[in-house]
Amino acid sequence: MHLIGIDLGGTKTEGIIMTPAGETLARRRVPTPDHQGYDAVIETIRNLTMELESVAGSQCSVGVCTPGSLSTVTGRLKNANTLCLNGRDIKADIEQALDRAIRIENDANCFALSEAVDGAGRDYKVVFGIIMGTGVGGGVVFHNRLHPGRHHIAGEWGHNVLEPDGPQCYCGKRGCVEVFLSGPGLLRDWTDERSRPGSVSELLARARRGDAEADAVMERFFNRFGAALGTVVNVLDPDAVVLGGGLSNIDDLYDRGVGAIRRHVFNDRFDTPVLRNQHGDSSGVRGAARLWAEADR
Repeated sequence: MHLIGIDLGGTKTEGIIMTPAGETLARRRVPTPDHQGYDAVIETIRNLTMELESVAGSQCSVGVCTPGSLSTVTGRLKNANTLCLNGRDIKADIEQALDRAIRIENDANCFALSEAVDGAGRDYKVVFGIIMGTGVGGGVVFHNRLHPGRHHIAGEWGHNVLEPDGPQCYCGKRGCVEVFLSGPGLLRDWTDERSRPGSVSELLARARRGDAEADAVMERFFNRFGAALGTVVNVLDPDAVVLGGGLSNIDDLYDRGVGAIRRHVFNDRFDTPVLRNQHGDSSGVRGAARLWAEADR
């Protein structure tokens, strides 16, 4: 059976048909109609699925990648930046719209699964996949099987407290990893350092030119990255770490960042590969497609 993956993003919804071997047969992208409300989002998923199945010529399994996570208490979506989705029983509503069972996971878990099965982490047994973008998330994959955890929060390193006196996080705590290692967090540190507006791209360009202010910001960023990920390594000790999200394109993460991890690992060496993702923005939709096959193995 072919696999359909749907990636429900804040601005676009993407769908693919993929073979179990990972070959993409068709891809479609449409705007996410969040401004039209929840029902319009569900209808978009339904229409996209029907369009992809018309290409396949048969009914396919469907996995959905969401910007938030399902609560293990209520079964409803929480922490989605597409606000109309929060508090809704999205899995049941999509299943009703499609008249079949689906699989659903958050974007970090889909990213981790995709990269572990046939991406940068394909040669490793235990993979920790990280997203550092608008937010900070993660997922854990053992032997090509996603490990969501008892409370469905495995890999959520973004809301470990890194600095208790740090900035307020939307989750209610202060100094979470996410407020430092996300794109907005890095930008906040840069604008605070210079007391005027700026951009992450400007920060990185200045740091490459040896600007002292910019390099001080990046040094804090790498040190925080090392402390946060070093804690994960001490607990999980994965065979590989795969980085995703916009900040994964910072080249120095793979040397200065790794050096910072090494200083926090409880061992006399640190040789875990820290890898740049292979599938990029497609990791979410590819991981969503793999949820059905993964669940049935």
